[in-house]
Amino acid sequence: MNCKVTVLSDGGFGTALALHFVNQGDCVTQWGPFPDYIAEMKLSRKNPRFLPLATLPDTLNLTDSIENAVADAELVILASPSQYLRGVLAKYKPYFNSKQHLIVNVAKGIENDTLLRMSEVVQSVLGPSRYVCLSGPSHAEEVFKDVPTAVVVASQNPDDAKQAQSFFMTDTFRVYTSPDEVGVELGGSIKNVYAIAAGIVDGMKLGDNPKAALITRAIAEMTRMGVALGGKPETFSGLSGVGDMIVTCCSGHSRNRHVGEELGRGKTLPQIRDEMGLSVAEGVFTALSAHQLAQKINVEVPIIEKVYNILYHNEDPRKALFDLMTRKPKSEHPGVAE
Repeated sequence: MNCKVTVLSDGGFGTALALHFVNQGDCVTQWGPFPDYIAEMKLSRKNPRFLPLATLPDTLNLTDSIENAVADAELVILASPSQYLRGVLAKYKPYFNSKQHLIVNVAKGIENDTLLRMSEVVQSVLGPSRYVCLSGPSHAEEVFKDVPTAVVVASQNPDDAKQAQSFFMTDTFRVYTSPDEVGVELGGSIKNVYAIAAGIVDGMKLGDNPKAALITRAIAEMTRMGVALGGKPETFSGLSGVGDMIVTCCSGHSRNRHVGEELGRGKTLPQIRDEMGLSVAEGVFTALSAHQLAQKINVEVPIIEKVYNILYHNEDPRKALFDLMTRKPKSEHPGVAE
């Protein structure tokens, strides 16, 4: 056995990562918050709600006890949806070992109300920790099949990032390191809002031109906002920025793109949420937080504003598109001499 790994989540990506480590021969425990569902997973060796095509081997330990899950762990993966992370951390806190546990967070979001990034949520609940975030184009539906994938891990401590890199990296899962924790977290979070916009374009059957334009301008907007919040501009052209943007805006696996597609077809957000059941589209929550953050720091984010208005104020997507297309003419690269 190479490493003792605990995954705190029974969601799709958490399950895919648990299988990733099982396949490496690691000792892996996966925790879920609902005892009845964990019992079902133990019996069926399936995760029908979140990763139905995967088979869970007997070597994957399943538990509803966080105490048992993290007792001997070296690597603790936080994989719950971002808006539930604080609650999971509160359960984890009594058993948290700051020296023993390397924490790798894979949740992508900005907490509503507090407007905190996930690293800041972890800090506020656990205090100082060996914290790393992992982001990049990595849908669970492909990771568990060992499809070639590249991601980035970021930490304020380069040694922690390198250790996470060594734990995760295989011949099908390539891991880069970055010192830009802020930029990596923001890119992975904000791109979900743009994926909803891309889905709206698809749902309205507008074609390739507008989708390409949307993604390109979204990259510029994400970079502008991310840099204003402390990220480095080059981070947003990397795996957690452009890379994650491409896959989330274009993939049939993307729950955020699916929400947008259904909005583009004329459905309301409550209808879409009812149909999705327990599946979480992070971009719905992040649209609210990103809208508030942009107002707080006075950064212009017209695409985020329109997605926010569509989700929370029932703005017609066609009106939103018209408003974006008829904004005041400007240079593609403001500040650059023409």
